[in-house]
Amino acid sequence: MAKYVDGFVIVAPKAKRAEYRTMATWGKKMWMKYGALDYKECVGDDMQPGMQGMSMRTFPKLAGARKGEDVWFSFIVYKSKKHRDAVNKKVMKGMEKEMAKYKDKPMPFDMKRFSVGGFKVVVDR
Repeated sequence: MAKYVDGFVIVAPKAKRAEYRTMATWGKKMWMKYGALDYKECVGDDMQPGMQGMSMRTFPKLAGARKGEDVWFSFIVYKSKKHRDAVNKKVMKGMEKEMAKYKDKPMPFDMKRFSVGGFKVVVDR
């Protein structure tokens, strides 16, 4: 079965890790409730991996992370782009009801450094 993935790179202060995790846990419940196949939130652990002498750009450098900041790599899996669009429509409608209580609460990360994109899965298993 072909799959589609929304991927995210997020930079958040280490001091707000618990706050971000709480928000992400709520997000997972919403996306899974409305039909996502999988939802993962991953915080950077080995951000300077040794790859047999290969020269590459690390996530912290790519994302502009500074001292005291975590880089998160997150993704949501769907059956297809059409499925993603349908799930996201339901999630946004469901969130409208919930967001009123969070309207004055700032995000635990810098939205200017929040990256997102939709990806076709071309290699699987």
